[in-house]
Amino acid sequence: MTDSVAIALISGGLDSMVSAARAREDGHRLLALSIDYNQRHHVELAAARRIAQVLGAERHVVLPLDLRAFGGSALTAEIDVPKHGVGDDIPVTYVPARNTIFLSLALGWAEAAGARDIYIGVNALDYSGYPDCRPEFIAEFEKLAEIATKAGVEGAPFRIRAPLQEMTKADIVREAARLGLDAGMSWSCYDPAPGSLHCGLCDSCRLRSKGFEEAGILDPTRYATVL
Repeated sequence: MTDSVAIALISGGLDSMVSAARAREDGHRLLALSIDYNQRHHVELAAARRIAQVLGAERHVVLPLDLRAFGGSALTAEIDVPKHGVGDDIPVTYVPARNTIFLSLALGWAEAAGARDIYIGVNALDYSGYPDCRPEFIAEFEKLAEIATKAGVEGAPFRIRAPLQEMTKADIVREAARLGLDAGMSWSCYDPAPGSLHCGLCDSCRLRSKGFEEAGILDPTRYATVL
């Protein structure tokens, strides 16, 4: 156990909620960072605020960053969110360099706050194939952080913590239960349906539903369509 501070990237989704809770379990005091990148909807940011409060974050920064100015994704441009199931190709819901951008911002805050641990809820088993969720990306960003910061070159390197990296979605659901988290607080859907419902058909909804089913844990999510 430590009494250090950690930066936890909290998107509002199940994975980032569990990752941040693991940071707290590891003994860190939490600084929570969410990015309002002008995504299609803001319901996930409302979830992020709830999660940060429940986890006892000492501060929660919701940083505005308009990635719609770049576009290139179904989450930041007028492109339909795919509803046909998780495929082998990287889907159009991939936001160009998103985790690189988010980790860079978290790194800046970490150095300013004297934190050395940054938690991010990526995993590379049950996911949509995004390149910036892979273990090699996390490892290389950690190397970059060491040479790109004053703290790093002076011998106080940063650690990029991805505690869910090798978990299936079912594992993550079980971990949420073990940690005593209310999974219903989180939001995963890329294309919310009217009435604050998860659509049930996008990649993220399918992976979420599959995780609860395989974990044998009741899914608290309200879906507009149930497969």
